[in-house]
Amino acid sequence: MDMAGKPLLDVLSGQVLPVPPVWLMRQAGRYLPEYRKIREQAGSFLELCFNPDLAAEVTLQPIRRFQFDAAILFSDILVVPHALGQQVTFEAGEGPRLAPLIDTASFRTLAGQIDHGRLAPVYETIGKVKAALPPQVAFLGFCGAPWTVATYMVAGQGTPDQAPARLLAYRDPDLFEALIARLVESSAEYLVRQFAAGVDAVQIFDTWAGVLPPYAFERWCIRPTAELVARVRQQVPGARIIGFPRGAQTMLPRYAAATGVDAVGLDWMVAPEFIADRLDSTMPVQGQLDPLALVAGGSQLDEAVDRVRAAFAGRPLIFNLGHGIVPQTPIAHVEQMLARIRQG
Repeated sequence: MDMAGKPLLDVLSGQVLPVPPVWLMRQAGRYLPEYRKIREQAGSFLELCFNPDLAAEVTLQPIRRFQFDAAILFSDILVVPHALGQQVTFEAGEGPRLAPLIDTASFRTLAGQIDHGRLAPVYETIGKVKAALPPQVAFLGFCGAPWTVATYMVAGQGTPDQAPARLLAYRDPDLFEALIARLVESSAEYLVRQFAAGVDAVQIFDTWAGVLPPYAFERWCIRPTAELVARVRQQVPGARIIGFPRGAQTMLPRYAAATGVDAVGLDWMVAPEFIADRLDSTMPVQGQLDPLALVAGGSQLDEAVDRVRAAFAGRPLIFNLGHGIVPQTPIAHVEQMLARIRQG
């Protein structure tokens, strides 16, 4: 891990910078014409993820255009179930489709260990991006949190409330525990390999954390994430890790204290005053601009940017959205946002 002269890594170390570093979740994506061009020639979405030349190119595109302070590996959280032998495809316009994991028999079809051979193109992509990044730009790897990845593995697709996984966790907690344990082990190995390939830090995406009641949040979100973080740091001492438990709300302070992450990502729905009151003032935070404020632009965008800056003044801050950038976002609004942030 090369940590010299990278503002985002300075913030993860606890520094308060006069101008916060900026990157955006899904910053390599359909709002960029250069991405759409590559996507058309790549074939399927998974083929793009597993093509090191093309995946490296789309990872670098937003850095060239916007000079963000971090690049994030172009991949998907579902490469882990793919590397465990679960059938994974992406249907155009409909999202991921997996062979649903609904019982012990389907769980037994999974491999006992992650197949790094299937993930070799991802590690190759990291090397290509690392060689091309400006020295001040941090490079983020990532994985899905065990709970969120499990929700897709159980349902076979995204659902509005992740009811299939929640029901399986109630009806067969031993089976669900075994699935989560498999994902903790596999995800830790995957992140360790990402660090070895050249990333500076990683983010754990728990996109569906917010659907869990508090006691289940503790069991299926906090405990597995804490174990995942500990496993990574056993092999990569000092590994910088951002946790993003979307929708966690009042559980955020507990998540931040118990998981061991270096920074916590905030969605746009949590009240900054709550964070100020309940989260240690030295804890770095990341977020929390509403992605639709970025779509809207104009004075409302400037005001929204200013509110985030003011809310977390005096605290280590990485400026980001509260979730991924949406495809209809005008490029000019991203430029407006960056100018507003970087004017100090």
